[in-house]
Amino acid sequence: MGAPEKTTTSNNNSMQRVKVYRLNDDGKWDDQGTGHVTIDYLERSEDLGLFVIDEEDNETLLVHRISSDDIYRKQEDTIISWRDSEYSSDLALSFQETTGCSYIWDHICNVQRNLHFNTLSNETYHGANSELRELPEVELSTLPSILKVVVDSSITDQLCVTELILHDQKFFRKLMDLFRVCEDLENYDGLHIIYKIVRGIILLNSPQIFEKIFSDELIMDIVGCLEYDPDVPHVHHRNFLKEHVVFKEAIPIKDPLALSKIHQTYRISYLKDVVLPRVLDEATFASMNSIIHSNNGMVVTLLKDDTTFIKELFARLKSPSTAPESKTNLVYFLQEFCNLSKSLQMVQQLRLFRDLVNEGIFDVIADIFQSQDKKLILTGTDILMLFVSQDPTLLRSYVSRQEGVSLIGLLVKGMLKDFGDDMHCQFLEIIRSLLDTYSPAGQRDAIVDIFYERHLDQLLDVITSSCPPYGTAQAVHRSTSSNGNSGNQTSAKPEILLNIYDLLCFCILQHPYKIKSNFLLSGVIEKVLSLTCRREKYLVVAAIRFVRTLISLKDEQLMNHIAKNNLFKPIIDVFVGNGSRYNLLNSAVLELFEYIRKENLKILLKYLVETYWEQLVQFDSLPSIQSLKVRYEQAMEQATNQTGPYALNSRRRVDERALEKEEEDYFNEDRYCCLYHVF
Repeated sequence: MGAPEKTTTSNNNSMQRVKVYRLNDDGKWDDQGTGHVTIDYLERSEDLGLFVIDEEDNETLLVHRISSDDIYRKQEDTIISWRDSEYSSDLALSFQETTGCSYIWDHICNVQRNLHFNTLSNETYHGANSELRELPEVELSTLPSILKVVVDSSITDQLCVTELILHDQKFFRKLMDLFRVCEDLENYDGLHIIYKIVRGIILLNSPQIFEKIFSDELIMDIVGCLEYDPDVPHVHHRNFLKEHVVFKEAIPIKDPLALSKIHQTYRISYLKDVVLPRVLDEATFASMNSIIHSNNGMVVTLLKDDTTFIKELFARLKSPSTAPESKTNLVYFLQEFCNLSKSLQMVQQLRLFRDLVNEGIFDVIADIFQSQDKKLILTGTDILMLFVSQDPTLLRSYVSRQEGVSLIGLLVKGMLKDFGDDMHCQFLEIIRSLLDTYSPAGQRDAIVDIFYERHLDQLLDVITSSCPPYGTAQAVHRSTSSNGNSGNQTSAKPEILLNIYDLLCFCILQHPYKIKSNFLLSGVIEKVLSLTCRREKYLVVAAIRFVRTLISLKDEQLMNHIAKNNLFKPIIDVFVGNGSRYNLLNSAVLELFEYIRKENLKILLKYLVETYWEQLVQFDSLPSIQSLKVRYEQAMEQATNQTGPYALNSRRRVDERALEKEEEDYFNEDRYCCLYHVF
């Protein structure tokens, strides 16, 4: 067989709009220009090549000879890439339309197939099948010969076998007819050979062969052949696929190509994960995954381009007349649709997500969060996580508007509700994304204000209701030891309390400007330190690390507040109660002391040593405790040695700060009175 006729090629090729990219030395793709691609004969040659002509000045952007040795890759339905030996670099064509990409891809495959076949026909090979020019006729008596050709070929001969199978248009139909005959006659020897032939053909790992055997016409017979593995008991895979697998359409899909790809993807996944996992090599496994990925991208593209389909989907989701079961299926479909969008190019995926936002997907999720179905709420959080990971500004923009304010409250409520371990983390991650300082200033300020004004106290109430008052801690511990529970019916799960701690630490680091105005007035420190009364040691450690995070701000007003209100007492008590045990609690407290010493936080140094040294002296053998006392003594000695104008100025600054503090207390007190009269 020679090259295709020139007239045929010219008639079948139409110009397709593409961008040409070249991979530079830094690993980035450089845009070489936009033009139209076609496949035609190279000048003064019988070889076919790719031509890209600039759409503006008709200059040639690219000329590439299609070679049988080059490996071409099709990615996400709109990109064809390869390694060009002439340019010694990677090249890629990014198509505007998927149909154009498929058209050029099919022609490249045909050209390569013909080149392979011509080479195999004209050259002499020294493998086991060096004289092979055609496959044995498909008959019961020739099955062993076919098996030998397929399985015992060298790598070079496998290319020849692949081409022979592809060029024999009747090969698979004859093989499947023979399979059905053997099955009817219960000829298990023949069925076992056919199984090995089909398995060997799959392991040839040819995309063109996969296209044939995974088609709707052949796939079920291929699955049937693979049921007769002689090394394992017979499993009725076809019965399972036909009788037990039910395709549910939450909303009718009218595009036949989309339906075909959905069914094909499921069957390929079933083959890969259930029927053949024991025999597939890594290369074939990767090829099947690539087909699945490509199919997913095609399905999403076909559905997203169908505007009536998307509008009908959201109309049903928002309609109050939609039955609960139907609505649940629609939400599951929406989640799957968003998950499959990962198969799209980044730009297409972002465009799809913006379209979904315009259709009201966040309103739908807010409605889902008010459901009593925990699984449905988990589905809603999965969808939000996809938006957060892809483009969090879409969610922030929605929440910062009036209609999206309630979604923050629903997220906080979800984080505080017992949905299961995984969901707590998802709610936490979404809230953290909304409060992140890297978001645009306008969106960030609006969301942060809403959170602190409406939901901070909600988090603190959960902590206080889950922890006994500090003075009754010992009694509660005795009660839990004897009765097995604390008797607190509103106590939250430890995982929820730990997530609240994580979120509060995040707020300290992200919004230090909010700490004074909110943490001090709301008594956040005292309430978080009530976690030291919990029996779970990791919650006690969390409370200590919260204080460590707080003092890292090095704010004098905060440190004065801690010293004035004796807020280290719970920490000292649990440290002393822990005794000489070397554990996380011990390490957390010592690390806190070490930070105070290294950063020379004099207010806390003085407060700690003068208030608690009698209790800490028993741990004087620990280097951190010794160093703390030494640093305190150095600070006191330095203060004593200060004389003259410097000391006078210091006293003046102290007096000025005291005056400022009195003024600040006055205005704070006045504001409280105003607030009292308002409310």
